[in-house]
Amino acid sequence: MSTIVVTGAFSYTGKYATRILLGRGHTIRTLTHHTQRPNPSGDRVQVFPYNFDDPDALVRSLRGASALINTYWVRFTHGGSTFDDAVQNTRTLIDAAKTAGIRRIVHVSIANATVASRLAYYRAKAELEDSVVGSGLSCAILRPTVIFGEEDILINNIAWFVRRFPVFGIPGDGRYGIRPIYVEDMAQLLADAAEDEQNAIIDAVGPEIFTFENLVKLIVRETRASTRLVHLPAPIAYAATRVIGWFTRDVILTWEEYKGLMANLLVTEGPATGETRLSAWLAENRDRVGQDYASEVARHFAKSS
Repeated sequence: MSTIVVTGAFSYTGKYATRILLGRGHTIRTLTHHTQRPNPSGDRVQVFPYNFDDPDALVRSLRGASALINTYWVRFTHGGSTFDDAVQNTRTLIDAAKTAGIRRIVHVSIANATVASRLAYYRAKAELEDSVVGSGLSCAILRPTVIFGEEDILINNIAWFVRRFPVFGIPGDGRYGIRPIYVEDMAQLLADAAEDEQNAIIDAVGPEIFTFENLVKLIVRETRASTRLVHLPAPIAYAATRVIGWFTRDVILTWEEYKGLMANLLVTEGPATGETRLSAWLAENRDRVGQDYASEVARHFAKSS
């Protein structure tokens, strides 16, 4: 068994991957912006700050580990954090890992990332894939679409909307696809990749493909909501989420995320790498999903108490 560094081990996918790896006997370290948050694993997980501005300290926190699982990213510009900052910070982390003697990087990217993309999010993700491959280290790149589970943002908040509002706006025709993967399936892929040695690029996708409209209809049916679905021009749907975002003090969806969704970037072809069906999970969790709003800003940018 070895020491594995997991960025964001107290967050979403990182938390589930950490549980699996601890169960397999590995020692875990985490890098986080929230060093004061509760550590549910106690001394089984060592906690270090990211220290992007102090590469020597970053190297020290990585030294002795055999693998790095990197989930670090920013979903949108907030509080001075930009995509450019995230790219530079990730490259600093890759360089530090190499200097520290880490042999393998497991990097979380996004499905359909390409340097030719007009969307900054997808373009930046592709640039970092090139940096990971160019590091010369053994590597696996995982490309998820949407990750669902108890702490999920997108699926949960759609359910929250349909439970509380009489109308739900579908941007455009709603025929664009989405192929979600269950968080524990994603964590399993991360843990397996950290223990592997082969270079790989893996689409992290579940067994079901939905159109966005059919996904919302499924959530409405399972939550027994009475909301009415209406098709709206994308700019109007976006404006509505901006207004609701002011009240929830959150960024519900960015304009780039609307574009990526409607451009069919949340679906891929090929075999499933996760086994859990969203339809089955929703049926089992219909009474819980969407009961509370899940805030991206609160999760990643709220100050630790």
